[in-house]
Formats: sequence, C-alpha cells, structure tokens
Amino acid sequence: MKIGITFDLREAYLAEGYSEEDTAEFDHPDTIAAIEKALKDLGYETDRIGHVKDLMQRLLAGDRWDLVFNIAEGLRGYAREAQIPCLLDAYEIPYTFSDPLILALTLHKGMTKHVIRDLGIPTPDFAVVEKEEDLERIDLPFPLFAKPVAEGTGKGITAGSRVTSRSEMNRACMEILQRFGQPALVEAFLPGREFTVGIRGTGKESAVIAVMEVMFTGHAHDGTYSYETKKNYEERVSYRLVNDSVAEKAGEVALVAWRGLGCRDAGRIDLRADVHGVPNFIEVNPLAGLHPVDSDLPILCGLAGIGYGELIRGIMDSALKRLR
Repeated sequence: MKIGITFDLREAYLAEGYSEEDTAEFDHPDTIAAIEKALKDLGYETDRIGHVKDLMQRLLAGDRWDLVFNIAEGLRGYAREAQIPCLLDAYEIPYTFSDPLILALTLHKGMTKHVIRDLGIPTPDFAVVEKEEDLERIDLPFPLFAKPVAEGTGKGITAGSRVTSRSEMNRACMEILQRFGQPALVEAFLPGREFTVGIRGTGKESAVIAVMEVMFTGHAHDGTYSYETKKNYEERVSYRLVNDSVAEKAGEVALVAWRGLGCRDAGRIDLRADVHGVPNFIEVNPLAGLHPVDSDLPILCGLAGIGYGELIRGIMDSALKRLR
C-alpha cells in the first residue's frame, strides 16, 4: 500500500523569510523521518509529498496514493489545516485525521467553544474580540485569560495573558490584534489543575489513551503553558500520568468532546479545572504534534507504555477502517 505524507516543513518556510514564531507549528525533518520510518516498519511504501502547493502539483501531474498521512498545518486563514483534506476529498484520496469541516472549525477556538457549549460540555465563559470596540462590551468577571483565537503551540500566550483588570485586558487584546492580525479569545481564568488527554480512534471506537497532568516547575517564569514554556519544557514542566477522580472526569469530558466534534484517528484535548475542581474544555488538537521526543501526544503515549511505532499503527488502523 502506497502512503503519501503531507507536511509543512519548518526549515522550508524559514528559508523563505518567515520568522521562528511564524513557523512554530510546523514540523522538523526528524518528525517526518520518524513517521516515515514507522510507516515503513509497518510494511507500507512511503512517498513524501510536502505542503499543499506540492500536493496540488503532484495531483495535477497525475500522482495518486492509496492513503495520505496528513500532518500539514497550513499557512494562512482559519481553514489552513483543512486545505489538504479538501484537495484530497476532491480527488477521492483517503487520509489520516479529521475532515475539512472539523479542522476548519477547531482551529477557531471561539467557534469551537460555541459548539462545545451547545453539547453541554463545561468550558469557561468567553468573548471574541475582533476589533477595539468589542472590548467595551465584555462583561466577564476578572481574572480572565486572553490569547489568539486561532493559534497553537502556545503562540501568543505569555505571563501577560492572565489579566486582572480592564486595562490589562485591553492591552493584551490589542497586542494580539496587532501582532497576529486575528481576533483575541478572552475567557474566564481557571485556577485548577491542567490536563492534556490523549485520545485515539474515531466515533464510538475512540478511547482515552491516558490523562497527563501538566505541572509547572520553578523555572516556568510565566506560569502558563506558553510558547516559551513549551520550547523549554524539559526544565519548566513536568508531566505525569494521573488517574484520580478529577483526572478520570477530565478523560470523560475529553472523550465526549472528541466524539461530539467528530474528530478522527488520534489527537489531544486540553482541559483545566475550575475553582470547584471540575475539568473544563480549553481546546482540541485534532492534528497533534508527532515529534517522537518533544510533542505532548508521543510523550503521553510513552508514559503510558505505548511506543511511537504503536501510536502510528493506531492512527493508520483507525484511518484504514474508512476504506472498508
């Protein structure tokens, strides 16, 4: 079986002049090498394709694959993660992970929270600030947390993201509007434990892999799971698998959210407990990072005794069920 691999390689964009932060979500060569090795070890023939424009050229040249392992994040727009699945749908080529509808929805944290709230899943009260005038209409109790509405990897999250006054909120939101050219999501700050839940599978067959608690060390200067903290996670964060009653509830909430949103194959859901200890949905990662050493999902799997090859096998097994 011939498996194409689509991805956004960080080095390629850096060479085009994009910044370190612009390319933070993109993959390093060793991630692609690790995925390719795992696929070959499983007996698949592999073919590196690249990003959406590379895919478009290959499709127009007549190339086809039995399935595409897609981890491309895309570069522009709220639907950037959906671009490759859209093309593959048009050519009736199956692929790993979620479809365009889910990838476009979940990149926008505000729209996702509307759906999550409608599903009855706990999530902090929130507002989306699209322009300066929107700030006057926010009527949420402080403290609040402000971040870009459509970024991952902790981009735009700093010590200044937790705001305790209207002036701090206004400053944080205006910085996001100007720096990222996109709206800011403002939501109630949750003071409790922080979890990330690994999930594999699709629909009723999806299941929690494990619940991992994210704990900040004394070196986590900003006290948030920010871009800087994630870059320096070895000294700023410690991870542990947890299975107490709050952690089990986090797993239950995450699984309901995963199934309710319609995510597929594997990914992560991040949650944080409120003042009453109730885990709240924060965001979903339907295209979770797959670096074999540094990414949260492989780290979680490793703690749970699941090797990298087994993780990739699970993703493929789930995706291949859609071919039958």
